[in-house]
Amino acid sequence: MRTALVIGTGLIGTSAALALASRGVTVHLADHDPAQARTAAALGAGTDESPEGLVDLCVVAVPPAHVAATLADAMRRGTARAYLDVASVKGGPRRELEALGLDLTPYIGTHPMSGRERSGPLAATADLFEGRPWVLTPTRDTDTEVLNLALELVALCRAVPVVMDADAHDRAVALVSHMPHLVSSMVAARLENAEETAVRLCGQGIRDVTRIAASDPRMWIDILSANPGPVADLLAQVAGDLDETVTALRALQSADEQKRAEGAAGVESMLRRGNAGQTRVPGKHGTAPAAYEIVAVLIDDQPGQLARIFADADRAGVNVEDVRIEHATGQQAGLVQLMVEPRAASALSAALRERGWSIRQ
Repeated sequence: MRTALVIGTGLIGTSAALALASRGVTVHLADHDPAQARTAAALGAGTDESPEGLVDLCVVAVPPAHVAATLADAMRRGTARAYLDVASVKGGPRRELEALGLDLTPYIGTHPMSGRERSGPLAATADLFEGRPWVLTPTRDTDTEVLNLALELVALCRAVPVVMDADAHDRAVALVSHMPHLVSSMVAARLENAEETAVRLCGQGIRDVTRIAASDPRMWIDILSANPGPVADLLAQVAGDLDETVTALRALQSADEQKRAEGAAGVESMLRRGNAGQTRVPGKHGTAPAAYEIVAVLIDDQPGQLARIFADADRAGVNVEDVRIEHATGQQAGLVQLMVEPRAASALSAALRERGWSIRQ
């Protein structure tokens, strides 16, 4: 791949353009808002000038509702050897293209499973896709050269290719992305009018659950409008679980011992189902989740504290597998949770204590 045209210079389009440009591909940028394309160009994502001739690959990075029309326009103008989109739904846009009667041999639907709470070109980074799955949905009509160019794009962005059927993809992202976003928003909505004294008690749990609720609603309306059926089906199942859990919790208020026992059993069943589901979430490097031990370290909110902790862990010969930070409300301090292999936890705790760190159980 020597040349590419990226149509749509939001977070995903600009990030892909930055990755391609950093690896020597000449990237042309286009957007319905020329100012946004100029911003992406100023960031080093390419040039906002139109290509003089045929490019190798046209990447369409627009909202799902506009994918088919944008692709159809680019294909009719003959702008590229190959075309792909990066929308978060795949079945609908392809059916729209088929209805337009276009030759789809030069097209493949794709979806990089990566993003941020922020949107727009200023939120873009060249490493946004590194190590992340990038779904490809080829059909029997997809030309081999087109598939190869799509795989080259994935490789240049240092993502991990995953081949799926388009409709299977849409059901999967409804489960792992679209439905969780709505549930996160529903939980966060409970905070909108909550008492300030209650909100001040927010800890890491509520932060984890509501983090993705900060995303742009306009973007999510586009996404959910393109995949409403599978998301609604899943939310109906969640609603059923909520009804059962509410019934079980009400039973715990009963004066009848048998009803309280049934309520406790119902709540426990829900929690254990949650345990079982959570263990299926892939862990580090996509492997089965490992059982790490946490070494919790109290730190001040001062420059260089995290660097010192990681340097001291390195001196102790311990690999930190993951890290979380729990901030103390109203204090210039926080708790850094270092996740390590169980056999390394004692050695790391001892080494950090020797270097003056305050370890918490």
